Amino acid sequence: RWYTINLMVESRSEHLDNVFRALAHPARRAILRRLARDEMSVTELAAPFDMSLEAVSKHVQMLERARLLKRTRTGRVHRCQLRPGPIRDAAKVLADLAGLWNARLDALEKLLGEIEREE
Repeated sequence: RWYTINLMVESRSEHLDNVFRALAHPARRAILRRLARDEMSVTELAAPFDMSLEAVSKHVQMLERARLLKRTRTGRVHRCQLRPGPIRDAAKVLADLAGLWNARLDALEKLLGEIEREE
């Protein structure tokens, strides 16, 4: 049973690693922002970027591996659609970390206040 739980944690960690790695590049974040408005083809996604269609396609592949988007193919046209679930997962991790740091900073502020009053 421990082994199964450990595999689940490692799998979840690997998933989050892929999400954060995908979100690390500004072009991929821009692609996701565009997809938040509407589903688009890879060609439509590439339009505002100063890079080749092949380069945009590689960014799309990375987003797809991180499960941040879903790509469907109709003939030669590849359409992409945002999948918000992994973004929610990443936001939860960041919120948990923010809570931890806020608690630590509150404790530090309290300690500094006590030291100041003692002087």
